[in-house]
Amino acid sequence: MTSLELLAPAKNLECGIAAIDHGADAVYIGAPRFGARAAVGNSVDDIRQLCQYAHQFKACVYVTVNTIIFDDELAATQQLICELEEAGVDAILVQDMGVLKMRDERLKTKNLVLHASTQTDNRTVEKVRWLCSLGFRRVVLARELSVQEIAAIHHEVPDVELEVFVHGALCVSYSGLCYASQYCFQRSANRGACAQFCRMKFDLVDADGREWEHQRHLLSLKDMCQIEHLDELIEAGATSFKIEGRLKDVVYVKNVVAAYSQRLNAFIAKHPNDYQRASRGHCTYTFTPNLRKTFNRGFTTYFLHGRQPDIFSPDSPKAMGEFVGTVKELRRDSFNVAGTASFANGDGLCYIDADRELQGFRVNRAEGNRLYPQQMPRSLRPGMALYRNNDQEFERLLSRPSSERKIAVSLHLAPTSDGFSLSGEGVTVSIACEHQQAEKPQRDNIIRQLSRMGGTPYECSGVVMADDFHYFIPSSLLSELRRMWVNAVSQASHDVDSEDTAPQHVEPADVPSYTPTYLYNIANGVARAFYASQGKTDVSPAFELKQPRQALLMQCRHCLRYSLGYCVKHGGEKPRWREPLVLRLGDGRRFRLEFDCKHCQMNVYAED
Repeated sequence: MTSLELLAPAKNLECGIAAIDHGADAVYIGAPRFGARAAVGNSVDDIRQLCQYAHQFKACVYVTVNTIIFDDELAATQQLICELEEAGVDAILVQDMGVLKMRDERLKTKNLVLHASTQTDNRTVEKVRWLCSLGFRRVVLARELSVQEIAAIHHEVPDVELEVFVHGALCVSYSGLCYASQYCFQRSANRGACAQFCRMKFDLVDADGREWEHQRHLLSLKDMCQIEHLDELIEAGATSFKIEGRLKDVVYVKNVVAAYSQRLNAFIAKHPNDYQRASRGHCTYTFTPNLRKTFNRGFTTYFLHGRQPDIFSPDSPKAMGEFVGTVKELRRDSFNVAGTASFANGDGLCYIDADRELQGFRVNRAEGNRLYPQQMPRSLRPGMALYRNNDQEFERLLSRPSSERKIAVSLHLAPTSDGFSLSGEGVTVSIACEHQQAEKPQRDNIIRQLSRMGGTPYECSGVVMADDFHYFIPSSLLSELRRMWVNAVSQASHDVDSEDTAPQHVEPADVPSYTPTYLYNIANGVARAFYASQGKTDVSPAFELKQPRQALLMQCRHCLRYSLGYCVKHGGEKPRWREPLVLRLGDGRRFRLEFDCKHCQMNVYAED
């Protein structure tokens, strides 16, 4: 039986608990330091509380320690990892190979489970095989992979768990190999401080100085959405399905987790003998999930089925939301909308104006399909498409308790030599009391008292008693017996599994090669020693430590030749420009483009 895991982001403790309540099998959350989203660190105490809550449902908590580490941070990193292990985390996501070496040589235990973050650039069989040989239990694959590439990796390296992104924002560069933010703003993506270079406006200029595109978001991608393709990913060998969004709010987490949880359950219902959820409990929702009602830039399946023409969003990097109709009639202070959507006071709407700029406004009053904005947008015209990126009714609905997760349990009540025992979920508790024969039937009262699980994660699906069970038990004793069982089973859920988590022996594999060698992202002596032990001795320091001239800043599967219709290899027109092409920021800084057609890749270089 294969376990399938829905993995949700947790900005903080509140989001983590909401993710579990709405159907996540695991959550990933940032530590106080050294996470790839520096703005959303969490205290070890909050992470401990999240572990305690999640483990009630056999759900897991993974913590991101997935930045590169500097030499003067090694001791703090080692201390943090020890604290996280003590807090009960189930695994740590890492990028810096120095952390792996510390685990094996310096930490108290070698049983700490490590996952290879997508920041380690995991897109080939060779890379995944190497990571598996090092003892990583799981590899988070690059977002750019097709279903065929995922299947090939699983076929060649079947012993490692494969985690794939299924929803959320997309980085245009292969993760871990983007240095544009560091180069332009001294904010390293590999240190959790990405400045969103890829969401900026650029001119596209050819070798003759001719401008082909003016101030457009040429590197800004739509958001990934694979909800219709989970079955393909499962059949390819992926077992963990990751939702991006550690910067997103709790409404986003609730909505997206619920949508994907329901879809996973529907798949499992069709294959009950082959698959199961990785955690326990069923959810009851007060709302119908709708992915278009929370933050999105428009959706794409990215490269799941090969190259697609609609993966980027050049007009705006902001959330457009759901299409709600077109502008019909304009008046001085209001307008009509042609469409079937309903509106509420306070809704946020937006549109693309004649200059291809995203404009937004708030609805002050809605009267049917006639809307009165707080301030009438000057560039709004009849026929323009309208989108809602803030649905007030939906937000209000999800701002309240919106899901309840319960574990159905069957209890068994039996007499003992000196009282009664209550069993369920592999846990048995007993209470001493005198046996009294009942003068009238007691079964209904016994079932009623034992079923009162209150605010616990459990709900009683039935109480089993022998046919000759005819005892009277005071309600107070039944309540005490139930309380004892709940405490015991809750404690059992927090206990660490005794299963050996030490990495299994895997045949050694060669470390993949990178050129230029700063792509190894070596920022400390421990990582350098690790790579030396792997035969890599002549390696440059990380880009953050030593910045070369005319550096390779990004490697992208997104290709502007293709997206603009000029890729002859894929049936496009022959380019009419003279290369090399250059991306130019509004302040004049330039970045040379290289089209590596052999590898179907676009590279972005600093031009300095």
